[in-house]
Amino acid sequence: MRARIPFALSALTAGLLSAGQVAANDPVELTMYYPVAVGGALTDVVDDLVADFENEHPDIDVEAIYAGNYDDTRVRAMSAMEAGDTPQLSVMFSIDLYELLEQDAIVAFDDLVESDAEREWLNSFYPGLMENGRLDGKTYGIPFQRSTIVLFWNKDAFEAAGLDPETPPENWEQMAEMAATVREASDGEQWGVMVPSTGYPYWMFQAFAFQNGHRLMSEDGTEVYFDDPTAIEALEYWVSLADEHDAMPDDTIEWGTLRQNFIEESTAMMWHTTGNLSAVRSDADFDFGVAMLPMKTQRGSPTGGGNFYVFKDTTEEEQRAAMTFIRWMTAPERAAAWSIETGYMGVSPAAYETEALRDYVKDFAPAAVARDQLEHSTAELSTYQGGRVRRALDNAVQAALTGQMSPEEALTQAQQEAEAVLRRYAR
Repeated sequence: MRARIPFALSALTAGLLSAGQVAANDPVELTMYYPVAVGGALTDVVDDLVADFENEHPDIDVEAIYAGNYDDTRVRAMSAMEAGDTPQLSVMFSIDLYELLEQDAIVAFDDLVESDAEREWLNSFYPGLMENGRLDGKTYGIPFQRSTIVLFWNKDAFEAAGLDPETPPENWEQMAEMAATVREASDGEQWGVMVPSTGYPYWMFQAFAFQNGHRLMSEDGTEVYFDDPTAIEALEYWVSLADEHDAMPDDTIEWGTLRQNFIEESTAMMWHTTGNLSAVRSDADFDFGVAMLPMKTQRGSPTGGGNFYVFKDTTEEEQRAAMTFIRWMTAPERAAAWSIETGYMGVSPAAYETEALRDYVKDFAPAAVARDQLEHSTAELSTYQGGRVRRALDNAVQAALTGQMSPEEALTQAQQEAEAVLRRYAR
């Protein structure tokens, strides 16, 4: 005869089993820090993507925390880690790699992949976008919110100045001449060109230097070459746009408001991230074009933007869930939709082979410019102690543009400051 189980014990046992089942079925919770620096309503786009992912993966919950610009995001993510509340993943600057490795904060994706499909995914991205995410044969950053600097020009302003509205400048000389022509034709009411000197002046300067055939840093992040004659010549040209050609303001040009300056037709040309493309298309009341940056000895732009990272101080289950989310977010269909919504690049060739992005590029050719410029790209400036090194270069660029120092003096000082910071990393 079967022994009777007292009711209270039976109820308790059932309750424990029920609680255990709920616990076993609880979704894996992920926290993702995310930068919102430029472009349109990116938070809405990301929120929609997260919601779609959670619908397809009810076993994973993702909380997106919008943390400001890239620097703010890095600071908040690292502060959370130090406080023992490490997020599972984040989109941060691709150039944060050395600092994250120095803090032993992230894991290599090579150590997370388990299948041939995952290994194939790891090698599916544009090589130019992987330069800032790989070190010593391992991959630490997966490209997502990625860009190059492109030239936006106002075709109506060109036509009003007697320029061919369909022909952007091909080289430095043409850009200076066209910008001066626009300025003169508008009786000083419209600037010819604006290149931002706040936010990321090192990034803009890196483009000028690379167009003059010069790379600013070593591949291992231990050396910089700011005071090379070709770099000095590049900064001299940037300064000349205001001082000699009267084509650009000689005071500070704000990164954050430059897009609006262009939309309000304060300037006929601007250098800015392709991440502004969809917002400009939506808001501009004039016909505009997008082109690769003009050249000196070669075409060129540094890549830019953010990569996905997975943090080390998390469980294996959380890391696997983060991998699932990142693979989903970077799949060709999502990468294509992201590019269309924002103007950032589709991060893989497969993204441009999707019907959606293929048709979009056919209808709106500027959507392909940043991708095509990858052929002429270089890795964004990234070194150990990157914040201090970039700050030295930022200060030098701004000092030269505002007339406080000559380009040669400014870059010589920046080189000395950077060398002092990097000395202990020399190999």
